[in-house]
Amino acid sequence: MAAVRDVEIDPDGTFKYILVRLQRPGGGEQRDIVRGTKAAEFHNHIFEKVNPEMEKLGYECKCLGGGKIDHNSKEKKIRVFGLSTGYGKADHSVTVEILKKVYTDYEITWSDEKK
Repeated sequence: MAAVRDVEIDPDGTFKYILVRLQRPGGGEQRDIVRGTKAAEFHNHIFEKVNPEMEKLGYECKCLGGGKIDHNSKEKKIRVFGLSTGYGKADHSVTVEILKKVYTDYEITWSDEKK
C-alpha cells in the first residue's frame, strides 16, 4: 500500500473530493486516501478514475463520502467542507488528518458548511 499516495488533489482552487478506503481483497490491511480535482463535474467521476487504477494494484475501493476542498497554495490554506449528493458527506476530520500528513506546513480546517 505504500506505493499509493495519501493525497492527490489539484494545487489550487475549489473542487470536489472523495475519501476512499483501500483494502486488500478478503479484508486485512486497509487505508484511506483523498482524491480531488476541478476536472470532475460530479464526485462519481473521481471514483470512476480511482477505482480501476487501484484494482490494477490489487485493492478493493469503497467511497466513504465526499465534499469540497478549497486549496489556496499561496496562503498555504486548505478548507474542507460540503458533501456529495451521491456518496454522502465524508468524515472531514479524517480527511483533514490525511491532508496534514502531506501538507505539513499548511493551515487545514473543516466545517459542515455547504459553501
